[in-house]
Amino acid sequence: MCYGSCYKSFAFRDACKALGLKHIRTKPYTPKTNGKAERFIQTSLREWAYARAYPTSDHRKQALDPWLHNYNWHRPHGSHNPCHPSVGSISQ
Repeated sequence: MCYGSCYKSFAFRDACKALGLKHIRTKPYTPKTNGKAERFIQTSLREWAYARAYPTSDHRKQALDPWLHNYNWHRPHGSHNPCHPSVGSISQ
């Protein structure tokens, strides 16, 4: 049984609406549809959130944008043979 529907963010819904985006939900516990998201969460926890001891939550938050930039533009990804996402997606 899934209880995910009670964890809806109205702020997220409003932001999607303002940007003209359609929020598509995936079926819970379905690796085919949510495997990439689960992998990203595991990687971000391992390589950013708990990679080192941050003195405060604000320090951790300040480290997020640089980490995301590195993750999206410079870090090799296995699914892109092993290029970083921007090169891997261009070559496909």
